[in-house]
Amino acid sequence: MTYWVYHERQEAMLCGQHALNNLVQANAFTPVSLAEIAGQLDQMELNYMASNNEGGVSSKDYLKRLAEGSGNVDESGNFSIEVLRSALLSRYNIELPNIRQQGLSKVEVTTMDGFICNRSAHWFAIRKINDRYWNLNSTLERPEVISHFRLAAEVEALQNSGYSVFCVVDSLPPPCTNEAMMDQGLPKYWWKEEDLLKGKTNAMTRADDPWKDVGSGRRLDGGGKKSGSTGQPTKPISEMSEEEMLQMAMEASLEQTPQNDTVTYPLTEEPADGVKIQFRMPDGTRAVRKFLESDVVGTIYSYVSSKSDDRNVELRAGFPPKDISSKKDETIA
Repeated sequence: MTYWVYHERQEAMLCGQHALNNLVQANAFTPVSLAEIAGQLDQMELNYMASNNEGGVSSKDYLKRLAEGSGNVDESGNFSIEVLRSALLSRYNIELPNIRQQGLSKVEVTTMDGFICNRSAHWFAIRKINDRYWNLNSTLERPEVISHFRLAAEVEALQNSGYSVFCVVDSLPPPCTNEAMMDQGLPKYWWKEEDLLKGKTNAMTRADDPWKDVGSGRRLDGGGKKSGSTGQPTKPISEMSEEEMLQMAMEASLEQTPQNDTVTYPLTEEPADGVKIQFRMPDGTRAVRKFLESDVVGTIYSYVSSKSDDRNVELRAGFPPKDISSKKDETIA
């Protein structure tokens, strides 16, 4: 069986996003989705302060917190541990406790699935794949293997040097062993495990794999399936503005959304009265529409799709945000 290791490299200041994606071995989280979680956490904190401080929204503590800006994401795109925890919990139902948390001291580190390490503004992941641990630091050129013998010493050394280490005891998604699973990540970040273990200087990534497009409908002229695709940036990441990077990430996440089922949900006229729902659209704009309480969730998908050039979309609601595709036949109320 062939194993592949997913290792996203550092782009902009998004090491928190890369650490999460490397941990779950998929391009699962985007700057946009993490920024939305950060915004929800900020609002929850403000709501709590408003309801528990004398003076409410006019109190000194509330106004000071408001003036400080977000406490969960800074201007460079560095996310807090609470954002990373909420993201993992909402999408994979996985908790991310500190390894020094009470009760974990008795758990052998070599039985854990993975780790997220943080010092100052840098995050990186260590993940078990095929019974081996890999350092998936996004600043590294390629994944680096950590032996079971060295793992405990490595974790201890990180803590001694000022790192906070958070762990996943179990339940991480399985490692990649087939072509279908590789579609969850970006081709250039997949490394063939056997090449890494052999120390090959030209270790194969999926982007180099000569068999990766066999049977995929590749044109004889060498073009891809989507000749008009904007999947590749037209200029280097280092030259992009923050808005351009967020837009690129949003487009990529839309293109990677799995195809929905073939059931369609007719979109009726907007009622004068009803449930008001606010959306953040794929282009970053916000929209508000009213729905009848008797409308099914599938009509919400139809509305968003109609506003997004009929592309397949992924909708999340609640806190932490959770995918609602399984509720399409349920009523909104």
